[in-house]
Amino acid sequence: MISAVPVLPNDCTLPTWLRSCILEHSQLAEEGDHEASIELPKDNNQLVCRAFEFAYQLHKGQMRASGEPYIAHPVAVANILRSLGGDSAMIAAGFLHDVVEDTDVTADEIEAHFGAEVRQMVEGVTKLSKFQFNSKTERQAENFRRMFLAMAQDIRVIVVKLADRLHNMRTLQHLPPEKQRQKACETIEIFAPLANRLGIGRIKWELEDLSFKYLEELAYKEIKNLISEKRTDRESRLKQVAGLLETHLEAEGISCVEISSRPKHLYSIYRKMQRQQKDFHQIYDIAAVRIIVGTKVECYRALAVVHDSFKPIPGRFKDYIGLPKANRYQSLHTAVIGAQGRPIEVQIRTMDMHRVAEYGIAAHWKYKETGNSNTKVNAEDEKFTWLRQLLEWQSELKDAQEYLSDVKDNLFDEEVYVFSPRGDVFSLSQGATPVDFAYRIHTEVGNHCAGAKVNDRIVTLDTQLENGDIVDILTNKNCHPSLDWLNFVVSAGARSRIRHWYKQSHHDENMTRGHAMLEKVMGRDGLDALLKSAPAQEAAQRSNYPCVEDMLAALGYGEITLNSVVNRLQEAIKQLQPVKEVDDETLAEQINDGAVVRTRWGEGAGGNDESGSSIMGVEGLLHHIAGCCNPLPGESIIGAVSMGARGIAIHRQGCPNVASIPGDRLIPVRWNAPDAVAGRAPTYPVMLKLEVIDRVGVLKDILSHLSDLKINVHRATVTTFPDQIAEIDLGIDVKDHTHFERTVKKLRKMTDLLKLKRISQMD
Repeated sequence: MISAVPVLPNDCTLPTWLRSCILEHSQLAEEGDHEASIELPKDNNQLVCRAFEFAYQLHKGQMRASGEPYIAHPVAVANILRSLGGDSAMIAAGFLHDVVEDTDVTADEIEAHFGAEVRQMVEGVTKLSKFQFNSKTERQAENFRRMFLAMAQDIRVIVVKLADRLHNMRTLQHLPPEKQRQKACETIEIFAPLANRLGIGRIKWELEDLSFKYLEELAYKEIKNLISEKRTDRESRLKQVAGLLETHLEAEGISCVEISSRPKHLYSIYRKMQRQQKDFHQIYDIAAVRIIVGTKVECYRALAVVHDSFKPIPGRFKDYIGLPKANRYQSLHTAVIGAQGRPIEVQIRTMDMHRVAEYGIAAHWKYKETGNSNTKVNAEDEKFTWLRQLLEWQSELKDAQEYLSDVKDNLFDEEVYVFSPRGDVFSLSQGATPVDFAYRIHTEVGNHCAGAKVNDRIVTLDTQLENGDIVDILTNKNCHPSLDWLNFVVSAGARSRIRHWYKQSHHDENMTRGHAMLEKVMGRDGLDALLKSAPAQEAAQRSNYPCVEDMLAALGYGEITLNSVVNRLQEAIKQLQPVKEVDDETLAEQINDGAVVRTRWGEGAGGNDESGSSIMGVEGLLHHIAGCCNPLPGESIIGAVSMGARGIAIHRQGCPNVASIPGDRLIPVRWNAPDAVAGRAPTYPVMLKLEVIDRVGVLKDILSHLSDLKINVHRATVTTFPDQIAEIDLGIDVKDHTHFERTVKKLRKMTDLLKLKRISQMD
């Protein structure tokens, strides 16, 4: 199938580098060298040429949706991989990545022609191509597991897949609108974060902007047009700043490799507008100046020059050189007041740092001659700590919803950097607590954690850690994990180890607890008969447990959700015997072998996994936010099973009402990630009591401030007192705790405000 002399096809456009390779290889073949062994050097162009010819012959006659020959796609993918510095085997895999899926060629034939290394990459990408990132939770979770296993075998597999997705996104306009949105959604949720985790900034930014174009078309066009309109003014201003900085750097003897300016990417501007709730004209730093110097020392010297030349903006300096990001990104970031009083972001880095920022993991094989292309994940490679953790957790986390949540947390979350008392640096997810830190050090440290000191002060275990904190874990051999820890730990590693400890040491206790949880939701009558039936055994096996007792124990210590168990029981029953309609007012029907599972809250205590609940752990169950404390997303919460017919009440941790509720009626719950909530983002009520100076128009000014923040006010009551003091009870709706804190911060800046506190119905 491979011709002796590769040809130059007329039906597709070839990049110059590939055309040159083909011509060079043709000359060698004509001289009789085309019988070379398969064992070629990895950077030999012959492998690339033969892979192209192989793909060209097999894809001949196939067309893309755009109407161009199909071979144009593999050529484009290989070109992207070449620009990332991929070796010959990787570029060959780019040419061949669709061959096994779209033709009759097998993986064995790929290995016979191009060797085991190319076969492994092609096979890995082929498996990834069959993933269906749809809304079916368990299928999506399984796809993730397979993806990370493929990445662990050879990290280049996912880089080839990213190149494939990038070219498909560049040509997405040729697909139907529904397909465009589906691909764009997959890209921004999965592939752009993966590119970010691998540090490949140039791919991550383009994937985000292309996805943004199809997901928010009007916003994309508006921002793009606004940036174009102000381009001349912006370029003139940045050129003036860059010229001044270059003069000052030269005066200080700092060898500047490059000073350049660039507008921020469209999606990053959009995210900033959404995050800060501002319009485009209120976002000033839409462009950045990048300074590339020779050494790390010169980075800090250049920073001093920048701050000496322009007034720095407080709180806007970040040192990613001393504390690199998880994807190995390094740079100094600062913001200053530039020409015409406009804020400008300045980034300072060395050329090596710049290469890592642009190419990420690819920089390790693109620019280091001593490096080899064998990029398997190993225990010594700190760059892939997050990937190794996901591989470890996937064997421990059996609940699909939780595994998906943990995957997305690890792809998206920003990190905080804390220190041990010895000065070792640890990176943790945003919102991490001392318990997360303890389990990051060692499982036994977490299992015997008795308390913690942060910066030499005793703190509670649910304290959120911040950058630069020095954390000291206090241990006691008689102390053990508490299920309450599940309400505030954020790392999947900590959660899985807490549950594992309970699984090993409290099996009977957990089984009793799980039974009690089912009994409260499904009723007592007939439950024991159901748990001894064939449907219950079927439910246990579908949940990956050998017996019903193990499933109940897993429910008791939180490895599987109550919602999932009830759904499994319903599915098993429906499979064995058709469900008969019954009265929805019935508290719980007699449950025997094959009987239908009913609850006080209607058919199916579990409900639909995709209901869009904002609370994880009660999906499909009747639940409500407790009015006594009105918890907000971002605050620690706990569920309490109500004695009446209102289902589960979600309380804030520390709510006085919770103290009087028996422990067997409390269940661990936590907030779902925002992207897991279906439909429009929900809002939550909060009551505030403001003490203000009594004057005409004070309420109007307060409401005006809230209107600027797009806060809905559902209640406002004013009480005046003789000493020119007024109390205002305000009921407002906010998205989460961060939104609430931002609102309070805005109100506290009012000169008429004397006091402000959050109140509840109990106050």
